[in-house]
Amino acid sequence: MSARTRADLEQLPAYVAGRTVPGSIKLASNEVSEGPLPAAVAAINEAATQVHRYPDMGVATLTGALAERYDVAPEQIAVGCGSVALCEQLVQATCTASDEVVFPWRSFEAYPIITQVVGAKQVRVPLTGAHALDLEAMLAAITPATRLMFVCTPNNPTGTLLRGAELDAFLDRVPSDVLVVLDEAYFEFVDDTDAPDGVEITRARDNVVSLRTFSKAYGLAGARVGYAIAQPKIAEALRKVSIPFSVNALAQAAAVASLRAPEELRRRCADVISERARVHAELTALGYEVPETQANFVWLPLGSRTPAFNEHCLANKVVVRAFGEEGTRVTIGTPEENDRLLAAAKSFPG
Repeated sequence: MSARTRADLEQLPAYVAGRTVPGSIKLASNEVSEGPLPAAVAAINEAATQVHRYPDMGVATLTGALAERYDVAPEQIAVGCGSVALCEQLVQATCTASDEVVFPWRSFEAYPIITQVVGAKQVRVPLTGAHALDLEAMLAAITPATRLMFVCTPNNPTGTLLRGAELDAFLDRVPSDVLVVLDEAYFEFVDDTDAPDGVEITRARDNVVSLRTFSKAYGLAGARVGYAIAQPKIAEALRKVSIPFSVNALAQAAAVASLRAPEELRRRCADVISERARVHAELTALGYEVPETQANFVWLPLGSRTPAFNEHCLANKVVVRAFGEEGTRVTIGTPEENDRLLAAAKSFPG
């Protein structure tokens, strides 16, 4: 007799990471091409001499730095092994098998996976025809069983952004006992003055969590460190369900050092924003439909042409991220990398 596992895991979709192909340019995982900030590299090298010791389980130094950065109490912060781990912890902290999690679709592909792992029911709400979150439909999807809602803005993989006024109007109508998670993984790349700031929203609303990460703009995707800012009761619940020592010592040191280099971060993000505008404009001029994006990627809703475009890019040594027959997400890289992508897009016969 073999050991038994949960039968429902047979239907669990696997998380699909962006491919890495030797000799090709990788524009598939929304990483920043520049790598970690120099201060983070120095901090990792220094911290490496102490990895025979366990990391600070309470992540006190990083928590204190984040509290100072955002002018919030340390009790309002929970740090995790990337923001995706915090997503899972939020579902664990709020849901049982009789509860529901509402999220837009398509959106971050971890949402259905972590919801099913916890055993809760997933409620997918289709995007609008403009590839944006349909807030009215998300409100209509709320039932007495709804415990949590994921709201990804800018949305991954479409890049579309919610504006402050529409998000406020939405939150006004969400029942106070439903937790709304603002997944702001790409917040640092936003340059729209009407964009909401999830941290500011948590100051006024008890049922809102702001999730952010060091994986994207800060270039620490391989270190795995993200954080949540919420009312103390929610942050405490997140800490209760976290795995001990889940944030390693190198990640903690790198994140603290990154927070101390704001000017370098701003320069990097400005470069990405400039290239994003160029890539968007040139793809549009080539005849591609490209929704407005406020992230470090663009979305090409190619439908049935998606697999062919993906293979064409691979043949041109550019790795992009295809989503079935829905569309392709392309990370904004360096100018030279983006030129390679644009050349491939121009020669695509589809």
